[in-house]
Amino acid sequence: MDILAELNPAQREAVEAISGPVLILAGPGSGKTRVITHRVAYLIKVCGVNPHRIIAVTFTNKAAREMKERLYHLVGGRVKDLTLGTFHAICARILRRDGKGIGIDSRFVIYDEEDQISLIKRSIGEVGFDPKQYAPRAIASAITAAKTRVLTPKDYIQRSRSYFDEVVSRVYERYQQLLTQSNALDFDDLLMKAVQLFKNSPETLSEYQMRYQHVQVDEFQDTNLVQYELIKQLGEKYRNICVVGDPDQSIYSWRFADLRNILSFEKDYPEAKLVLLEQNYRSTKKILETAFCLISANQQRKPKDLWTDNELGELTTVVETYTEQEEAQFVVNEIEHLVDRGKASPGDCAVMYRTNAQSRVLEEAFVRYGTPYKLVAGTRFYERREIKDIIAYLRLIQNPSDSVSLLRIINVPQRGIGQRSLSQLSSWAKSMGISQYEALHSISEPKSDKEPPFSPHIARALVSFLNLMEGFIGHSRELNLVDLLDLVVERSGYKEYILGQPDGEERWDNILELRTVAQQYRDLKPPEGLSTFLEGVTLVSDVDGLDESVDAVTLITLHQAKGLEFPVVFIVGVEDGILPHFKSFDDPAQMEEERRLCYVGITRAKQRVYLVHAFRRSLMGSSTVNKPSRFLSDIPQHLISSGGLWQGEESQIATAMYSWDKPSAPSLTTQELKAGDHVHHAQFGDGVVVSCQPVKDDSEVVIVFSRAGIKKLLLSFAHLEKVE
Repeated sequence: MDILAELNPAQREAVEAISGPVLILAGPGSGKTRVITHRVAYLIKVCGVNPHRIIAVTFTNKAAREMKERLYHLVGGRVKDLTLGTFHAICARILRRDGKGIGIDSRFVIYDEEDQISLIKRSIGEVGFDPKQYAPRAIASAITAAKTRVLTPKDYIQRSRSYFDEVVSRVYERYQQLLTQSNALDFDDLLMKAVQLFKNSPETLSEYQMRYQHVQVDEFQDTNLVQYELIKQLGEKYRNICVVGDPDQSIYSWRFADLRNILSFEKDYPEAKLVLLEQNYRSTKKILETAFCLISANQQRKPKDLWTDNELGELTTVVETYTEQEEAQFVVNEIEHLVDRGKASPGDCAVMYRTNAQSRVLEEAFVRYGTPYKLVAGTRFYERREIKDIIAYLRLIQNPSDSVSLLRIINVPQRGIGQRSLSQLSSWAKSMGISQYEALHSISEPKSDKEPPFSPHIARALVSFLNLMEGFIGHSRELNLVDLLDLVVERSGYKEYILGQPDGEERWDNILELRTVAQQYRDLKPPEGLSTFLEGVTLVSDVDGLDESVDAVTLITLHQAKGLEFPVVFIVGVEDGILPHFKSFDDPAQMEEERRLCYVGITRAKQRVYLVHAFRRSLMGSSTVNKPSRFLSDIPQHLISSGGLWQGEESQIATAMYSWDKPSAPSLTTQELKAGDHVHHAQFGDGVVVSCQPVKDDSEVVIVFSRAGIKKLLLSFAHLEKVE
């Protein structure tokens, strides 16, 4: 097989550039994954590099799976010798193998966001603050920011500048103590601890540097400071660091991604070779030109001349509706229209939006019209209560020090152990400086002068739970993962408990689906199967669960859509205050990121793009009138198909003009109209005014027409004539 045969000249240049630092700027749809996989295959098959000496890092499990599948077709079974995965998965692997160098037990569990918030709430209370006064999520974000900069609690305390910083520093310190007691790491720890390991153990770092002769990083524009530091550490010896990314698709600053990493790469590596991937294989010429005109308004970018050999294609359709309900109705109707004409199937279509809250109205419309849809990042499978419960049992079996899991399931199913008893257990364990699981042993076999603060009834219930878990731990050394899961579900009483719930059958089906996942780990010997399974389900992301084989419309946020593609894309809520988000109005850097977000949405499309905005929208409990997005003015009129104003069921506004154009002078003013006035409209005929209310720099008039019924019109566009 000729590795280079199917590559264009720029892709071939990127694949063959194997010595020294390489920066590949890959535009959307430019065959980035093909270049990455062919580059690895070229190193192995042409250059003779042992796959054991190559590390390839990406951001999602989905991308890692796709890369692994493609590489299998190129290099066969040798792909198993590669180090290939997400930052978090690779760091977890490093820490399980070598974390003992900085005091990390290889049996550590990984706390997800829900676990983290639970422990932070506990930490806030234990250092004397009120969780109702200091939002746990705000403190969690501050702790994440600190770990992104590799700041320990001690470092953070020294840098505190405000009272909130003081609160965070105390909570952060206690939070880390509780993580250590639970033998747990959160997502941010996986990265920070790996960097700390390499800093504190030069011999360990040297071992990894010697091993990895070639370091390759995908989506480099999304890296944060700690990830950049990790890559620098691993690649310092050979400096064969190849990073692939696109500054125009950097949309994760809220996750502390740092655009400067890719913009400054050539400063950090002056000898770096720059390769531009500018040919787009995904979109039509008109979609690509639309996207290019939009993103060209940004200043923080590296210029690229995107082009394509694809067909000219359709113009971008811009549509205005009156409300968000009509916006959703338009989307559903247009999808059905495309399907009826044979232009698309439901699975070809994606509806994208800036905020999760926008999905509610869309879902209601899809349900109402019976159009199949799938929602990305609804209640994630692994966040469902019954799944979290079973996983908590398994995590406690693997790591009895895991206090979050213990507190979650010690009374599930109910064993008569109330919240007061759990608080007493936590306080008693803290007073003795031991974990809560060890405290259970102290009830069963007293070894301390401190008497257990429990009644005989509660003490028996706690010891009974301990005996149950000890039995599970013993079996975990002998049973494969599936048999262990079955044992836990049966002996804990959880099956009987869940089937007794009103929605028990549905929840039981979810547990059976978890068992299906566990089947993938059945052949791993105990306890490896358990630890590998728990790590896998903890590191899964929203997009990993997207089933692309289902013929249904995809509802997805713009942030989650990056890396995906669809023949037809609807972006809704294209209004100032939503896209761009109102929080970006006073920050030029944030405004540029909002523009990049819109650019990402448009470039997901292969054939058709719809940009939809509503005149009136209910946000945060109140109805607002939003101007169409300022980003629409970045798109030349010759690239826009005038969808005009879509007339829905609830209301119709008589206008054929876009709202970002200056309206013509109204024939009547608000002062000239009042309820009861008789008016004439060119389309709807004669009617009687019900009300006339100001809305921003216009007015909304409600009229009962004799033949057209009730209509809501914008006064500046209605051109009404008063009838005496």
